[in-house]
Amino acid sequence: MEEKLIIALEIGSSKIKGATGSVGPDGALNVKAVEEEPISDIVRYGCIRNIVETAQAVRNVISRLEQREAPNKLEGVYLSIGGRSLTAQSVDIEKHLPTESIITEEIIRDITREAIEYPLIDRTVVDVTPRELLIDNISMPKPVGALGSHILARLNIVHCRPQLLRNLTVVIEERLGLKIMDTFVRPLAIADLVLLNEEKRLGCMLVDFGAETTTVAIYRNGVLQHLAVLPMGSRNITRDITALNYLEEEAEELKCQRGSALPTHESKPGQPDFVAINNYASARAGEIIVNIAEQVKYAGLTPEKLAKGIVIVGRGARLNDFNRRLEQLTGMTVRTGAPGNRIRILDGRIQASDSVDVIAILNKAAQSDPQQCMSAIRAARPAAEYHAAQPQTGYTQPQQPTYAQPQQPTYAQPQQPAYAQPRQPIYNQPQQPTYAQPQQPVYNQPQQPVAPATPQQPVYGQQPQQPAAPQQPVYNQQPQQPTAPVTPQQPVYNQQPQEALRPTVNPGNPPTPVPVNPPVTPTPEQEPKGKKPNKFIRGYNALVNKVANIISDGFEEEEDDE
Repeated sequence: MEEKLIIALEIGSSKIKGATGSVGPDGALNVKAVEEEPISDIVRYGCIRNIVETAQAVRNVISRLEQREAPNKLEGVYLSIGGRSLTAQSVDIEKHLPTESIITEEIIRDITREAIEYPLIDRTVVDVTPRELLIDNISMPKPVGALGSHILARLNIVHCRPQLLRNLTVVIEERLGLKIMDTFVRPLAIADLVLLNEEKRLGCMLVDFGAETTTVAIYRNGVLQHLAVLPMGSRNITRDITALNYLEEEAEELKCQRGSALPTHESKPGQPDFVAINNYASARAGEIIVNIAEQVKYAGLTPEKLAKGIVIVGRGARLNDFNRRLEQLTGMTVRTGAPGNRIRILDGRIQASDSVDVIAILNKAAQSDPQQCMSAIRAARPAAEYHAAQPQTGYTQPQQPTYAQPQQPTYAQPQQPAYAQPRQPIYNQPQQPTYAQPQQPVYNQPQQPVAPATPQQPVYGQQPQQPAAPQQPVYNQQPQQPTAPVTPQQPVYNQQPQEALRPTVNPGNPPTPVPVNPPVTPTPEQEPKGKKPNKFIRGYNALVNKVANIISDGFEEEEDDE
């Protein structure tokens, strides 16, 4: 497998990030560049609100990434899915077999289809993760090949509002003309990047502290147990500080300089009143931390069952003393998540801890059959190289030397001597004999052959009379021959759009024909029995195969890389 260039986009509430990575033949990921564009109020809680401005911000990021990889051109991107509407729901799927039988992959696929088709109101399934599978009330990490008659599968269905996906499609495909290669759920992708397999087995909590949302994902026994998105983030702290008569930009700068999640009692003269500033910051930070701690109860667990504590990512966690206060209120250890050693960063300017979200999307794309996102554009060659390559074609080789070399000497040398010296003698000498002698005989001779003018009349009269007879029938027969197939041509044109095709309205693109007749009923392998599958889950069959393979191969995690 040759090296492939992949591009990831992460559209957040405060900035849009893009990253370029290369996947080698061994599957190793090299992060080459990370670009970001600050935004404000055009994306709220992870959902795009302003299509035009968001498309422009994404275009700016893409342009800078293309400059890094010139002369390649971007054609497709991998996207992340997150935001306030994202959540996970646990469902139990039971299957009773007529007799005790060996569990096959087809039985696992039927269970997976039933989970994906679980009825949801105004929600779209974006991913499915397994939790536990019981065969005759016995846990089976690898069910394929086991013997039993009753199967109980407990799965997590990750879903979100359709508007979140629809707005992404409008911006990327319709406004920018790019192809969506694949989509990944951001918190699940971050967990695969920063969490160790030991932490997932013994139990831990992943916290993504962003600008307007805080995502909490709880893992235990190697699988996802709980997923929730809190509609509060670091921007809430900034806007609280604006109550002290600061602009939001000034409040953000003060928060980053000396803001703290713990209240302070000191203030230096000549500086802003950080006592009042940190009173606002600590109050809001305490509210966010309390809501994070409550998620452990919602998952049906206790802090003691999460032995590996809390792993936190996101720029909101850079607030001073936030991690220390989180440890005090939850009683759990806290560490900052970062990419492992298996991710190689080629640009020293990239801060891995600040770009975890977009690097995680690159990592997921590299692990799931990565597709080339950039196409090579042949650069224009210099003029010297272009002319040097022309003799290979054999077409322009004689043209340039024949035209350039003989033109100047032939024009410059003979023009002056031929025009200056012989012009006067040639004009004075032959003028009298040449004008006197040929003028009279030439003038007298054409008057004598005027006599043949008589045969010109019969010749002129016979030519139109002889072809006149065949000219009319030939003219009449030619339009008669094409008129015969005109009649079958029109009914063929009229029947085709009426019976088979009909143009659909597609703004911005040429009309595409759509069959009018009812389509052939697909097999269960091609289409689900319930609602239509969503394009964002890599196709219906692709999601079924992904989840079925995870269940069939077992829930055991691989060993951590050193």
